Amino acid sequence: MAQILKTGEAMERALALLEAGEVVAIPTETVYGLAGDATNGEAVARIFEAKGRPRFNPLIAHVSGLAMAAGIAEFDRLSEKLANAFWPGPLTLVLPLAGSARIHPLVTAGLDTIALRMPQGFGAELIARFGRPLAAPSANSSGRITSTTAEAVEADLGGKIKLIVDGGATQVGLESTIVKVEEGTLRLLRPGGIAAEVIEAAAGRPLVRGAAGIQAPGMLASHYAPCAAVRVGATDVLPGEALLAFGSDRIKGAERAVATLNLSPTGDLREAAANLFSHMQALDRSGAKTIAVEPIPPSGLGEAINDRLSRAAAPRDVSWDNP
Repeated sequence: MAQILKTGEAMERALALLEAGEVVAIPTETVYGLAGDATNGEAVARIFEAKGRPRFNPLIAHVSGLAMAAGIAEFDRLSEKLANAFWPGPLTLVLPLAGSARIHPLVTAGLDTIALRMPQGFGAELIARFGRPLAAPSANSSGRITSTTAEAVEADLGGKIKLIVDGGATQVGLESTIVKVEEGTLRLLRPGGIAAEVIEAAAGRPLVRGAAGIQAPGMLASHYAPCAAVRVGATDVLPGEALLAFGSDRIKGAERAVATLNLSPTGDLREAAANLFSHMQALDRSGAKTIAVEPIPPSGLGEAINDRLSRAAAPRDVSWDNP
């Protein structure tokens, strides 16, 4: 089983494992990440193996700042503006891979672009001390509910990795927002911890939704799924279902739910985002075969919450999800 150490005592152990080509589960402000040396093919392969992740799904490379990022990717003026506005923080930029970059090809899944983010807190300090970028997808089995606590990581991946760094429950609770600049067009590849409207205000231009193919993590149709089925936008609760509620008003039949958790009784989308994955995990443990989800407003962080719920509810491709 994995060793669990608090952030204040984990740094040297984490650095030693990363130098040895191992992977380490670390807290970030968004979710827990499964980190490995992005320049080491064996380390990156261990990430894919531990998660059971399909090799065509690229990883985000995490950096300690713009100086490290500039050696990996080619920044245009708009991308640099966004990095200055939102780093460190929950924004990932998809950029052209620099010719001199030492990123292992497994990280990019054969693409000529690289997804980059600068995290806050322990992750940023770890990368700065390590001196190299860390590939770090969410620390959970591929396709399953994202981990926002060290306990959730241990329950899922504890038998496959050597260290989990415990930083408590994550603040944002959703993965980063991913955007890509294409010839002046700002494209949203994955909604996340920064609302689209906030990015649009900083960029001074609108975000275009939609993209062809898998250009970044989190774009698979089925993702973030519990073992139970998920029914989004529910207007009633059917017998035997658990209920993921939102706000103060309940849908028809709520009293017969086998278990109920409310993302935010006051209708606060930031609170709902922080609670999303932990509440889904708890309801999944209730024994219900289906989780009914009350409607969530689509604005602000609601866009990212609804994105995660729709992917959790999508038909599942078990051929790669559980290899």
